[in-house]
Amino acid sequence: MEIHPKKRKLAGVILVGGTLVPASYLRGLLTHPVTRGDIWGGVPDALRSLYSVSMILAALGFFLFTGFILFRVNAGQTRVARRFGFEAFTLLYLMILIPSALWMPLTFAMLESPSQGLWWAIRADLILVGAGSVLMFPALLTLDLVKRGWPFALAILGLTFFALQTAILDAIVWPAYFPFRP
Repeated sequence: MEIHPKKRKLAGVILVGGTLVPASYLRGLLTHPVTRGDIWGGVPDALRSLYSVSMILAALGFFLFTGFILFRVNAGQTRVARRFGFEAFTLLYLMILIPSALWMPLTFAMLESPSQGLWWAIRADLILVGAGSVLMFPALLTLDLVKRGWPFALAILGLTFFALQTAILDAIVWPAYFPFRP
C-alpha cells in the first residue's frame, strides 16, 4: 500500500519529534542528578500526583489522536476547515513537538542561571505547546470526508487529555509554582 507523501512527511515529523522529546527529558534528568527534582518548582505533592496521572493519560491521548490522523484521515482529499490541506497537521505537530523537546533544556538552564529571557522563553515554549494542542481540536472537528465513529471519539478523548496536560497544567499551573527568581 502506497503511503501519501503528506502523510509520510507527517510521520517523519512525529518520529523525529517524538524521539527528541523523551530523549531531551532523559538527557536532562541523567545530566542533572542533583537538581532534577527542582524542575517541579513549588508544585505541591498533591498536584504532583495529579500530574503523574495526567501525564500518562496525555501520552496515551497523544497516541490516540495521532493514530487517528495517520490511519483514518485521507491526506490527499481531506480538508481542515474547508480551507487547509493535510499539511495543517504537520504544522501543528511541529508547534507541539519542537517546543516540547526544548522545555527540559530551557528549564535546567533556568535553574543554573536564572534570567528574565530564559523565563520568557520557557513561558513561550509552554504556551506554544498548549496552543498547538488546543488548535488540534478545530483541526479535527472541522475535517471533511471523515467518519465520526468510535475511532474519532477516541481521538477527541485522547486530545482532551493531551490538551488538559499541555494547555492547563503545563502552560498555566506549572509556571505559577515555578516563578522567576533572579
